[in-house]
Amino acid sequence: MENPRQLAFIALQDVQKGAYADVALDRLLRKANLGDADRRLVTELVYGSIRRQRTLDALINQLAKKKSQSPPPRLRIILRLGLYQLRYQERIPASAAVNTTVQLAKDNGFSGLAGFVNGLLRQYIRLHEAGGHRSNDSPQTDPLQLPDNPVQHLGILHSFPDWIVQVWLEQFGLTETEKLCEWMNQSPVIDLRINPLRTSITEVETAFKASGIQFTRLPYLPQALRLLSSTGAIQNLPGFHQGWWTVQDSSAQLVSYLLDPQPGEVVIDACAAPGGKTTHIAELMSDKGKIWACDRTASRLNKLRENTVRLHLNCLEILTCDIRKITQLTNSADRVLLDAPCSGLGTLHRHADARWRQTPEKVAELSILQAELLKQTASFVKNNGVLVYATCTLHPKENEDVISAFLTQHSDWIIEPPSTDSPADAFSSPQGWIKVLPHQQQMDGFFMVRLRKTKD
Repeated sequence: MENPRQLAFIALQDVQKGAYADVALDRLLRKANLGDADRRLVTELVYGSIRRQRTLDALINQLAKKKSQSPPPRLRIILRLGLYQLRYQERIPASAAVNTTVQLAKDNGFSGLAGFVNGLLRQYIRLHEAGGHRSNDSPQTDPLQLPDNPVQHLGILHSFPDWIVQVWLEQFGLTETEKLCEWMNQSPVIDLRINPLRTSITEVETAFKASGIQFTRLPYLPQALRLLSSTGAIQNLPGFHQGWWTVQDSSAQLVSYLLDPQPGEVVIDACAAPGGKTTHIAELMSDKGKIWACDRTASRLNKLRENTVRLHLNCLEILTCDIRKITQLTNSADRVLLDAPCSGLGTLHRHADARWRQTPEKVAELSILQAELLKQTASFVKNNGVLVYATCTLHPKENEDVISAFLTQHSDWIIEPPSTDSPADAFSSPQGWIKVLPHQQQMDGFFMVRLRKTKD
């Protein structure tokens, strides 16, 4: 059996070289000979040490006080792994975390620095013991030295870039921003959306109970179940191959309810891949009508094709294109969904390295693209038709600012709040749009708004 910490180290080296964390980890685990518990450990160590990278680096810099002791990049990965276990993994004994990290250093060409690794980790343990117990971000007992500046304080404590903390502080204030940061450092949950064309939620619940799978229903979402325990490979759950359900976060399910497609209509999903919302639209239409599922990247549409077959849906037409260059869809749709490319600041818990990849400059570029896409897709809508704009980010430049600018330039469009019988209504704001805050609603962060075209 392979060493899970060595595998985590290998994956983290790939990430350091530029690979996406989920791609690097998946590539590694597909080849690895590991039991379920060790696979979960590798996953936790990789994603956890990436999420907490800024905090762990601050500790390393603090504990290795001499500049001459600043560890080289590969050794820093090893130290992050050790400190992550000591700081955030209560189930791993401190002695085991230290010993396995020291051995990892020896096994990867750092035998001469094994004493340094051992000393740094044990110094951290002593500081924790002086505080009374191992800490989980508790300022009262935490040896981590933090600045008074609230942006840097939260950024270092919860491991986020300063610019993201600043964006959230300006919107939500100190208390809510701290809660949001804490929420984004949790491991993500898995939500399912039941396919009512193939089964019922009670039938799925019965099958899951018979298999010992723990789950719960979710408020306001009639077809949603949340898994409460580790289930192994998702495709091995009851009903997967029969098309009874698909994986989709609960906030993403709200988007299609806000669109409110009706049987027989023509609907365009402008940025459809990988297709979770597209297939939900088809289900809500009872698979009657026409859905144009568009995306510019052919490879990303493969998942949609697979799920269309598995869920037994027939009303979709898949179109590989840059939606900004399409003219044949003008004035053709009753409803359009623009699930716009975005910075993903509402789903940072799902993408461990996204917080380090995004920048204010990329957000500015995305906001320009979003405005272009919104203007173009608005031209696809028939008179009195509906367009839903949605993102999985919590940045005003990609959300409120884009919509405000569009409405200023297009007087024939208005915001239309969800109907009172819609599952989306429970989340509506006074402005008419929906802004899902993860730490409040316990689902991915999302922004969505329904717009209606009032005249030609």
